[in-house]
Amino acid sequence: MKNFFKLDKPTFSFEIFPPKGAGDLSQIFGTVDALASLDPDLISVTYGAGGTSRENTAEIASRIQRDYAIPALAHLTCVGSTREEMRATLDKLKEKGIQNILAMRGDLGSDETKDFKYASELIKFINENYSFRIFAACYPEKHLEAYSMEEDLEHLRAKCECGVSVLISQLFFDNASFYSFRERARKLGVAAPIEAGIMPITSPTQIGRMVSMCGASVPDGVQKIIRAYGHNSMAMREAGIAYATNQIIDLLAEGVDGIHLYTMNQPDIAKRICENIRGVLYSLRVKRG
Repeated sequence: MKNFFKLDKPTFSFEIFPPKGAGDLSQIFGTVDALASLDPDLISVTYGAGGTSRENTAEIASRIQRDYAIPALAHLTCVGSTREEMRATLDKLKEKGIQNILAMRGDLGSDETKDFKYASELIKFINENYSFRIFAACYPEKHLEAYSMEEDLEHLRAKCECGVSVLISQLFFDNASFYSFRERARKLGVAAPIEAGIMPITSPTQIGRMVSMCGASVPDGVQKIIRAYGHNSMAMREAGIAYATNQIIDLLAEGVDGIHLYTMNQPDIAKRICENIRGVLYSLRVKRG
C-alpha cells in the first residue's frame, strides 16, 4: 500500500459518500472502481447521520484498502457520543484495518453533546488510546460558528496541537481566500500539510446548498458562470469542470500540499478534471521527487 501524503509531492485525493441506510453497496463500488483507475493517493468516505450509514463508512473504507490497495480515510464525528460508544467505534475501525481518520465534531442538534463537545477532544482521545493517523478539517473562510477568522485560527492551532497529521480544507471558490488563510495559519505555527478542498460546480442549486452549509463566498467569476450557463445543465457542467481545473492548476503552481476533490459520487467529472491536470501534476511530482 502506498504511503500517503509524502511532502515531496502534491497529493491528490477524492471524497465519496456512502449510500443511506442498509442498501446495496454495489453502486458505490462502481464509483470506487472508476475513481481507483485515476490512481488517487487516498479516497475518503464521509460519515452518515447514524446507524447503517455509519457502518457503511467503515465497510467501504475497509474494502477500498483491501480490494484496491488505496489508502482510505474514514470520517468520524463525535458530538452526541459517549466515550464508551466512541471506543467501540474506534475498535471496529481498527479491526477493519483502517489507518486514517478524519476527526470532526459533527453538526449540533437537539441532542446533548455528551462526552465530546469539540473535534479537539476527539483528536486527543484518539491519540491517547490509538495509533490512527488523524486528519482534521479547516476553513479558509472561517467556520460558520466562529466569531472571527482570528478566533477560528486559534481553534485550529489548538486542534493541531492535540495531534493532527494532515488538514483538509472546506470547499472554496476563491483561491485568494485559501492563500490568505494558509499564510495566517503558518504564521500561527500550524505546520500540518493542508489539502485544498475543491468541489466542481455542476448546478446553481448545488452552489446555493453548499454556500448555506459551509459559508463559502461566491466570487464574481462563479456568479458570471451561473448567470451565463445556469439555464443549461450541460453547459453549466462544462463550465464547472473548467473553473475547478483552473482553480487546481493555480493552487498547484502556488505550491499547495495537495488537492482534495469533493466528487459528489460523480466519477465522470473527477475523470475529466484528472485528464485536464495530469500533465501539470506529473511535472510537479517529477520536479519535487
